[in-house]
Formats: sequence, C-alpha cells, structure tokens
Amino acid sequence: MAAPLKRVLMRRAGSAMHGADRETWHYGPGFDAERAAKQHQALADLVAASGASIEWLDDIQDGLADSVFTHDPSLMTDHGAIILSMGKALRRTEPSLHEAAYRRMGVPILGRVEDPGTVEGGDCVWVDAKTLAIGRGVRTNQHGIQQIANLLSPLGIEVYGYDLPLWHGEEACLHLMSVISPLADDLALVYAPLLPAAFYQMLKARGIKLVQGDAEEFHASHGLSLNVLPTAPRRVIAVAGFPKTRAAMEAAGCTVETFEADALCIACEGGPTCLTRPMLRG
Repeated sequence: MAAPLKRVLMRRAGSAMHGADRETWHYGPGFDAERAAKQHQALADLVAASGASIEWLDDIQDGLADSVFTHDPSLMTDHGAIILSMGKALRRTEPSLHEAAYRRMGVPILGRVEDPGTVEGGDCVWVDAKTLAIGRGVRTNQHGIQQIANLLSPLGIEVYGYDLPLWHGEEACLHLMSVISPLADDLALVYAPLLPAAFYQMLKARGIKLVQGDAEEFHASHGLSLNVLPTAPRRVIAVAGFPKTRAAMEAAGCTVETFEADALCIACEGGPTCLTRPMLRG
C-alpha cells in the first residue's frame, strides 16, 4: 500500500459536493463546498506531481457528495477489482460508479460484495501481497468479510477480520484505516490505543515498525491527522496543521507534503487516503 503510486481513481469535489446539505451528510460546521473544491484540487495537484496518473469518475452533479471519497466503494487486488457494498446508506449507489469506470478502462472485475454483506475500502489494509486485514465495525460486517475471504482465499490470500470500537458512534466513521496508515512495507503510522490488539500483534510479529501519531492531534482532528497517502515508500501527502504527527513521520525518515483541508477533510471526516482509490502501484 506504499509502493510508488502509478494510477489512481478520484472524483472532483466541485461537482460531487455542489449543493450538499451539511446535516444530511453529517459534515461538520467547517464544511464549505466552494473551499472544499479548491482544497480537493490542491490534493489532486500533489498526486499528479508525484507522477501518478489520475482517472476521474464521471464529473456530474448527481448529489452523491461522499463519492469524492473514492477509497471506499471498491478494493483493488492483483487479480482485479472487487466492487464493495457500502455500510453508509447514503452511499449505497456509489459502487456502481466504480464498476462502470473499471469496465470503461478495461480493469477486470474479480467479484462483488452482495447484501447482506457490507465492506468499505477504508476498513481494508493490505499487510502484504498475501495478507488482507479488514476492520469489522459499523461500516463493514462479518457477511462482507466472509465474501471477501471467499473471493481471495482460492488465490492464496489470507483474510483476517478485526473488531473495531464504536468510538464516536454509528453516525461517525471509524474505519480500520482511521488508526493505521502504511508508510512503507515495514513502516506504518498508527494510533495504538484504538488498534485491535490482535492486529497490533500481527504487525509487530511481521517486523513492521510503528510510528505513533500524536494523541492530542488525533483527537482534535477526529483521526484525520493519521490519514496520510503514500505516493512512494516514505513519501506521503497529509492534511496540514498537525506538526507533531508530521515530525514523528519525518523522524522515521519520511518526506511529508501537506495541503490545507479544513473545509474538506476535517469537516467531512475523510483524508487524502479516503479521497483516492489507488488502482496501480509498483
């Protein structure tokens, strides 16, 4: 998940979030659609500058404000895409946007998560090429995890489900990737107090060094200080305004680029990882 980013799926906030009602989408008081669009463009500029090719979902005003968070409706594997099923009711139609895009681009579809299963991409962490960890919480259930395992096990990939805490409640969003961001194959940024204990033990057993995110910044940002996008090993894009967490990554040998994201990431509870669906790394 930290190999050089080559191709990524995104959707423009200027269209998707146009006219979005803050209360309907559970956005914070800092949400501003116009500023969010500008901040999203700044992220896209950083992604493009890293050398990655951006594939844009259809740029139409369909009222799907959360569709800018392209990490969640699908999961990419070495064998093709898996079309997921969203745990948030307002996002149930988003996976079809991804499936249409993949078919247009010629990306094979490995399979789908069907009702009553739910899995969101933010709950999925590739520990290595043969090991997928999935957080079981308010957005991802056991039915969905089992369906992913049924698709991947025949390919020699082990799937592990880990329970997540409720934290701020059902309306808020705590994904597994809210508490871990890979920085390199052997390095990850974490907020250890909310890591599932068994997952923490797996990471340690595999020799993955854990960089501890600052606790005050984690809580002040509702976890967004930890949501960083690797564009290459030890090169990441992060939300501006969290100097202690940035310093911890830099002390571990990372180069960190930031963008202002108060109206987008902080207000809408989704960081640069959430705003991108990596399609190809290598």
